[in-house]
Amino acid sequence: MRSEARTVRNAANAVVLNEGRILVQRACWEGQDRCFLPGGGQHPGETLGFTVRREVHKETGLDVTPQRLLWLCEYIGSRHGGAPEDHRVEAIFLCQPEGDPEQLGGHAADDVQTGLEWVELKKVTGLNLLPHGLRPLIAGLAHGKSPTRYLGDLA
Repeated sequence: MRSEARTVRNAANAVVLNEGRILVQRACWEGQDRCFLPGGGQHPGETLGFTVRREVHKETGLDVTPQRLLWLCEYIGSRHGGAPEDHRVEAIFLCQPEGDPEQLGGHAADDVQTGLEWVELKKVTGLNLLPHGLRPLIAGLAHGKSPTRYLGDLA
């Protein structure tokens, strides 16, 4: 198979849990209210653990401790109607907030970000959370279901 991607972008995202709730970013993306996990792109020379700490702090104001890798997934844009050069590999870490988890407000929110919200795990399946394939996995955390696994190309 010939690759259409010009580069592959690595990213680290966080499942930040506190008292049965998960922290999500609210955003207006492609004209819809959506939710995303906080996180972002890895810089050269950074470990993925450092990336997730830096990005979560930048976007939410929280310091977090990555506890373990939950999932590894990819997004290949050409398979989902996106740009052929959009290919991301995302490491999703379970993270513990440090300090007061209610003190939210990052210094560099994403352009599309409209807010931050703590959502009960049992309500995650009803969110317009992207990628959609994460919703049942995140909801399963409420029942202790969280095997580390590779999820493949997930939209």
